[in-house]
Amino acid sequence: MIRKLVVLVIVICFLSINWGSVHVQQIETSKFFSETGHYVKGDFLTFYNSSPNATVIYGYPITEEFTSKDGVTIQYFQRARFEYRAELPAGQRVQLTSLGQATFVSTGAVNINSPAACRTYSKNSPAVCFAFLEFFEKYGGTAQFGYPLSGFEYHENVLVQYFEKARLEWQPGKPEGQHVVVSDLGRIYFEKLNEDPGLLAPVKADNTTQNQIKSIHVRAFVLKAVTLNTDSQLIYIIVQDQLLQAVADAKCSAVVHWKDGRTDSNTISTNSSGIGLMALSFSNQPYGSLVYIDATCVIKEIKGSTITSFRIWY
Repeated sequence: MIRKLVVLVIVICFLSINWGSVHVQQIETSKFFSETGHYVKGDFLTFYNSSPNATVIYGYPITEEFTSKDGVTIQYFQRARFEYRAELPAGQRVQLTSLGQATFVSTGAVNINSPAACRTYSKNSPAVCFAFLEFFEKYGGTAQFGYPLSGFEYHENVLVQYFEKARLEWQPGKPEGQHVVVSDLGRIYFEKLNEDPGLLAPVKADNTTQNQIKSIHVRAFVLKAVTLNTDSQLIYIIVQDQLLQAVADAKCSAVVHWKDGRTDSNTISTNSSGIGLMALSFSNQPYGSLVYIDATCVIKEIKGSTITSFRIWY
């Protein structure tokens, strides 16, 4: 009974090790958003990807990037407009247009007097309150949205609050916890400036770009976490791309490290399911020894590696 319990503990421990993986990331320079049919590229994509909540705050692109009438490279999103300012230091060249400031026309404040549920961010700015305050602080505060320009107001029968770079609105029909959203000021400002409607037309996706492998995840595990000292083993290697899709025809090498310092190696390729198999037979291995397998896979010069192991138990 004790022996079975020890074996069970070892199996659990080594199964937890076997799924270790390494993610090798290349810089993404272009991404197609099928939701709206537009690309985001270069510095604009880097800026977009730097926010963990980009779709919540900016939405999806509604144009390609283009040069505005005043000579600035810009791109419209549902809830934002990006500007590229080459004269600024690296890392600061993508700026958000102050859409709240550019579109705000007061319709009259809705009086709120609840200091315990509100917060002010400067002496001269209105307070942010209730669920708007929770959303504002959760998604970046003044650094993301700028300072408040208004308190609560009704615009077209929607309760809103304007900030320098955005507008928040209350949507009572949405599920609990999702009532506050960022308004689609990108589209509103696009129309206010009488931009060319043709810029909104979706573009055709470049399928070669869409299907390009940019990074790979490599995982490996063994069929048996513990074996006899004379036994056989099966090693599985799984390769997926950045979208967690199976990668076929990846070239993988598996190097087995035995207790006495010897190594055995083999080269395999992944099948259409992204899986490669390596069979292993051995005899008279020392009891209790730990056998490591290093797995390294390559496709189109993109490399990933991982490690797995098993125990010679009895």
